[in-house]
Amino acid sequence: MIASINEQSFDREVFHATTPVLVHFWAPWCGLCRMINPLLDRFGTESGARVKVVGINADDSLKLATRYRLTTLPTLILFDGDRVVQRLEGFHGRDALRLALNEAIAPYCNAASISTSQSKTY
Repeated sequence: MIASINEQSFDREVFHATTPVLVHFWAPWCGLCRMINPLLDRFGTESGARVKVVGINADDSLKLATRYRLTTLPTLILFDGDRVVQRLEGFHGRDALRLALNEAIAPYCNAASISTSQSKTY
């Protein structure tokens, strides 16, 4: 399950994390956000302690939405400390998201990837 954080815990959970952090900006009304949640859950499980995955409700965190100039949801941002490493927007399907996530984290964890060979529906 993706850990839920907010504006108050953002610095501690993201900037001070000992591993890279993938932040999923979402909103309750966003159907695509809900659709990719199972994929992100699996990604978090498979990456283990090498990458932390957290979610932030953008509607409840307007300061962060403004700071990171969110124009579309879902938006995924990979942080290494306080540095934005990768920003993922405009998804074109589950396979494209899997590939983008694997490419984004490749420099940090060679073994962590989402299997594309399984035929499960996420």
